[in-house]
Amino acid sequence: MLRRDGAPRVLRTTDALIEAGLVQPRDREALDAVSARYATAVPPAFADLIEHPDDPIGRQVIPDARELHTAPHEQADPIGDDALSPIPGIVHRYPDRALLKPLLVCPLYCRFCFRREHVGPGGGVLSDEDLTRALAWLRARPAITEVILTGGDPLMLSPRRLREIISALSSMDHVRTIRIHTRVPVADPARVSGDMLDALETDRAMWVVVHANHARELTPDARAALRRIQSRAIPVLGQSVLLRGVNDTPEALEALLRALVTARVKPYYLHQLDAAPGTSHFHVPIGEGRALLASLRGRVTGLAWPTYVLDIPGGHGKVPLGPEYRDRDGRWIPA
Repeated sequence: MLRRDGAPRVLRTTDALIEAGLVQPRDREALDAVSARYATAVPPAFADLIEHPDDPIGRQVIPDARELHTAPHEQADPIGDDALSPIPGIVHRYPDRALLKPLLVCPLYCRFCFRREHVGPGGGVLSDEDLTRALAWLRARPAITEVILTGGDPLMLSPRRLREIISALSSMDHVRTIRIHTRVPVADPARVSGDMLDALETDRAMWVVVHANHARELTPDARAALRRIQSRAIPVLGQSVLLRGVNDTPEALEALLRALVTARVKPYYLHQLDAAPGTSHFHVPIGEGRALLASLRGRVTGLAWPTYVLDIPGGHGKVPLGPEYRDRDGRWIPA
C-alpha cells in the first residue's frame, strides 16, 4: 500500500491490514476491538517480510483477537514501572541507572509489549516542561551514572530533539554512560540517517541496544543501518524476547543469535516474556526456555550467548535464568 507520494505506508488499521491480505474480513469486528485498546503499526520493512500472518514476523505485529483475553496472572504494569516513576518520563529501579522515556511512540507495536497499555500514537512526547523536569531530576542525582533512553523508541524523535537530550545528559558530570534501546534499525532502517547519527555524538560512553526476535529481521537494509551506527564507534548489543511461534525452537533461536553476531551485534538479553495483558499466546514456560538454551551450549559460539532473564513482577528487577545441564550419568549440574 502506498502513500500519496508513492512511498509504502505503515499499516495502522484493520481496513489496511485486510487490504494488504494480512487479516481476513471476517475478523474485522474482533480486530477493531483489539485496535481500540492497543495501537497497531506494521511498517513496510516488516510487512515485506511477512509470508503469512502467523509466521514469525506476522505474529509479532499483526493484531490477534486473543489479545482481548487477559489471563489471571497478567498485569497492566507487569514490571512495576509506574510505581518506580517519581515524575513523568523517569523510571528509577536501580541505584546507578535510570530510564528516561522522552516519548511513547514506536515504529511498530509489538503484540507482546510490556508497555502496551501506554505506547501508541496518542502517547506522544514529553512536553518541554516535563522533559526539563526529568533532566533536572537526573542532574540532581549524582549516584546515577547511566541513563537509558527508552519509551517508546528514542530514535522516533527528530534529530533536533534527540540531539538536545543527548547534549543535556552529556553536560551532567556524573552521567558516564548513555544507552538507547530501539527497534528502528530493523523496523525502519532508513530512519538511521546521518542527521540522526550526528545527534548521538557525545563524549560519554554511548551504547545502542537493538531489539530483534527473528533472524529474518536482520535484512540487508537493517544490517546497513546497524553498520552506520557502528561506524560512529557506537557498540551495538542485541535483546530479544522468547516468544512462542517466533524463536522458541533450537533452530530459530540459533539462527537469530548467529544473525546478530554476523551483523556485529553482541546478544545481550534474552527476556522471558513479561505478563502484559493479552499476551499469554506468546508464553514459553521458563523450564522450556532453559532447556532451549541448554540445547545450544556447544553449538553456538560464546560471542552469541545472551543472558536469559526474568523481570520479576512488581518492579523487583531482572534475575538471570541460567540453563541447567546433566552430566554423562544424567545428574544435574548446577548452572
